[in-house]
Amino acid sequence: MTKLIDQINDNLKNAKENSILQFNKEIAQIEDLIPLTLGEPDFNTPEHVKKAAVAAIENNESHYSNPRGIDALRKAVTDFLDTKYDLKYNPDTQVITTAGVTEGIYDVLATILNPGDNVIIPTPTFPLYQDDVSLNGANSIFVDTEKDGFVLTADKLENVIKEHNGNVKAVIINTPGNPTGVAYTAEQLSALAAVIKKHNLFCISDEIYSELTYGRQHISIAKLAPDNTILLNGMSKSHAMTGWRIGFILGPEDLIDRINVVHQFAVTCVTDNAQFAALEGLTNGADDGLEMKKTYEIRRDILRGGLEKAGFHSPQPSGAFYIFAKIPDQFTQDDFEFSRQLAHQAKVGVIPGSSFGKGGEGYIRLSYAASNDNIKKAVERIQKFVQSH
Repeated sequence: MTKLIDQINDNLKNAKENSILQFNKEIAQIEDLIPLTLGEPDFNTPEHVKKAAVAAIENNESHYSNPRGIDALRKAVTDFLDTKYDLKYNPDTQVITTAGVTEGIYDVLATILNPGDNVIIPTPTFPLYQDDVSLNGANSIFVDTEKDGFVLTADKLENVIKEHNGNVKAVIINTPGNPTGVAYTAEQLSALAAVIKKHNLFCISDEIYSELTYGRQHISIAKLAPDNTILLNGMSKSHAMTGWRIGFILGPEDLIDRINVVHQFAVTCVTDNAQFAALEGLTNGADDGLEMKKTYEIRRDILRGGLEKAGFHSPQPSGAFYIFAKIPDQFTQDDFEFSRQLAHQAKVGVIPGSSFGKGGEGYIRLSYAASNDNIKKAVERIQKFVQSH
């Protein structure tokens, strides 16, 4: 048994518990804390979506469904992506419905990776990517994007590929991004697409925040490099459905066939009533996220403006609902210790930037998926905290 446990530890040696959830748990019990920690909408799931789930239960939609997802939902997904982002997919052959994008990330990486493969991951970014790469015996090549406005440039991608003698299988992109809120422009994506096609890489594009962009239209690299791109999206952020666990994988037909095998091994199929709720959200609530976005934009400006006055500089978020702020120079402790001190003394919960990898050191991530009142109170507390130090 000891040898078996050692083998398991080898597989998990580079994967660890989610530091975001760990830190949030550490400070959650602090009395009177205002948590700006987790990336979860504070809105409720729209009423019409909830009613569709109830109706599905009452109609006995409670059996095994097509592992790829119910037919009507897959059609709704492709129609939604076509209408919103001019993306063309066949609902019968190019879509898989997953238990959230989290399952989608694992399914994709488990399908395409062999032990020893290299995957390029721009950082700072959502830490789950590197953990899933490690679980599949592959290697993460981290590219610090801090000096490039928190985007992976085509030149840097080309250079990293050359440094590894072309031995790279995939690159992961998250746009709009977590933790920075930065979205790639059409020009940036076009340049990246050229490099990706030149070297025939897989591009795994996590676009879960696509409906939450500010002052611009979301653009997907799947439109520019469709044969190379595996697109991930879902209902969690656009329709405040984090707990429903509905995500989607889209890509080339032959690749989707293979990913679907892993998906079936993992979950068989997604819960029926949740699929019917998602169907309602995509058909009769396609713009539900736009109403939430208006509120997020107001909150973004309140939080970012207040932080700037306190000496925290940050990139202007063009999507999602995060501020990634540089800790003022007067504070010399690392970002974990700073975040602990802020939680205990100012009663404001944030996530240390180091949780998101290289380029995140010395930063904090604040989520503005919180009420206007809490954001205003948090700003006041942070400003007083800085003034007292």
